[in-house]
Amino acid sequence: MDFISEKIANYLLQNSEKEPEILSRLNKETHQKILQPRMLSGHIQGRFLSLISKIKSPTQILEIGTYTGYGTICLAEGLAHNGKIFTIDKNEELVNIQNKYFEESGNRDKIVQLTGNAIEVLIDLHETFDLIFIDADKENYIKYFEIVSKKLNPNAIIISDNVLWSGKVIKKSNCDKETETLKMYNYILSKDERFKTIILPLRDGLSISRLI
Repeated sequence: MDFISEKIANYLLQNSEKEPEILSRLNKETHQKILQPRMLSGHIQGRFLSLISKIKSPTQILEIGTYTGYGTICLAEGLAHNGKIFTIDKNEELVNIQNKYFEESGNRDKIVQLTGNAIEVLIDLHETFDLIFIDADKENYIKYFEIVSKKLNPNAIIISDNVLWSGKVIKKSNCDKETETLKMYNYILSKDERFKTIILPLRDGLSISRLI
């Protein structure tokens, strides 16, 4: 589902920060060679992630769901001088394309790639984070939140992708498991008194939750 018209989408592109050349090439290669290219963050969402990271200037970022690394590169743009981004993905076949663009990004030394089941990796990860981006399998969003909410530094931010799930979250019944999980996830975030949360209709829906 498109939440805005094509004309408005084009207007946003024309009047927002331009997509960096390296990300334009990554975007193109992902669409040419990789299955499900819609999973890539893309121009506007990528610039939004970059902006939030630059405002926050985090020392430690966690990304759950690397895919081809577009969002990783965007988030890494705002890292503090000695900062690190830990990014998790289970698909080993994507490591080559990730590495290709991580090397070109100028932030290769700030990116820590972790491959495997995200829940298992998270349990063994003993870092704490200033900014977390959740963009992986939707059925585990609640479990991811339960784990990462215990790994946050003061005033940390959690950004969650796909929380509107093509508009399916407003369906009353006959929802698939992913949709039901996202509906519950959004409800849990809205009621958790540790966080202030807002959902933005950006792309497929982004929620931003700030630890208070």
